[in-house]
Amino acid sequence: MRARYVILANGILTTPKLARIEGMEAFKGEAFHTSRWNYDVDLEGKVVGIIGTGATAIQAIPELAKIVKELYVFQRTPSTIDVRDQRATTDEERETWAKEPGWAKARRARFAKISAGRTAIQANDDYLAGRVADFKERKQHERRLSPEELLEKQLDSNFRIMEQIRARVDAIVKDPKTAEALKPYYPYGCKRPTFHDEYLPTFNLPHVTLVDTAPRGVSRINERGVVHDGKEYPLDVLIYATGFQWMATSTFNMVKGRGGRTLSEKWQSEGTKTFLGLHSQGFPNLFILTGPQGGGGSFNFTDAIDTHSDYVVWMLKMMREQGIDVVDVKKEPEEAYAEHCRQADISTAPLRDCLSYYNGHGEAEPGSLAYYGGMRWHAFRQKAQDTLEPYAFGRVSEPESR
Repeated sequence: MRARYVILANGILTTPKLARIEGMEAFKGEAFHTSRWNYDVDLEGKVVGIIGTGATAIQAIPELAKIVKELYVFQRTPSTIDVRDQRATTDEERETWAKEPGWAKARRARFAKISAGRTAIQANDDYLAGRVADFKERKQHERRLSPEELLEKQLDSNFRIMEQIRARVDAIVKDPKTAEALKPYYPYGCKRPTFHDEYLPTFNLPHVTLVDTAPRGVSRINERGVVHDGKEYPLDVLIYATGFQWMATSTFNMVKGRGGRTLSEKWQSEGTKTFLGLHSQGFPNLFILTGPQGGGGSFNFTDAIDTHSDYVVWMLKMMREQGIDVVDVKKEPEEAYAEHCRQADISTAPLRDCLSYYNGHGEAEPGSLAYYGGMRWHAFRQKAQDTLEPYAFGRVSEPESR
């Protein structure tokens, strides 16, 4: 009997999140979610409403404004709208990279160093192209800072960044009331940062209206459109840009381990528990890519996927060489790693002092979602690979060792 392995590639954005709003079913016009875009609906010349102003809506709203007759944007919470300043790749760059072995992976590695924050927009082309070693001069502190001091410095930097972003709104949006509503009020990175050069100018167009529904959002829809604060907004088309269930893919309800228990059942009864975000005890030969607790030391999930894939390849190669068919993880290492994720979440909580999908809209237990542990994740991984202590190996024809 040959061993079988399951690699669960969990999508970062999975199930659409569609809050129940009173009267949704009553709407007589066309309605759809951005993740299930209805391309059969002709939007040209229509009165369109869109609920939500997160990362997906930021991309959709400027394009919708180019073709619709009127656009109503229903906003509960403003996003951070930073400079994108994107340019086209030149012919010279394409010719150079085509002759440079491994250029794509090297570029991703360089980008991973800067994608954890706003520094992504400060990196010059010479750095990303590999012509210079770094994109800025690094500061040297006179002494080693404590974790509390480092956190305080991050919060100070966040405030300065947010002030710049808020000032950008005032500089671009002409109507003072609209500009005020578009200013984010939370720490940078508390919600998913966005980058766009056309979004803010869209609200200067005469046929685009921002409807500020803070703090509770849209609460009622009738057969004609959206109702807010006693005012009705009649619409031809209603688009829901209400986001996705973060780290809540339905696949977790389908994968079963020992005793027929699913991953969802385990995590609901015990709390989210994994080792490296890749293994979960009781689910042998299962590898979870980009799942809960699997940030992999990087905010850049392309980089994390690379790291996770390298680990899985190492594991399968090592098992083949040693004649091992089955791999699980022991309970104690899993408990220790899950607790580490929990403590890392608690210690960095001030950076996420708002409600967002990063913290399950305030309802997720610390450490239960994505984990960005920097070098600590790599330290856990390296020790496990060096010692093999966290693993419970076995053969298909015999019970796994404990």
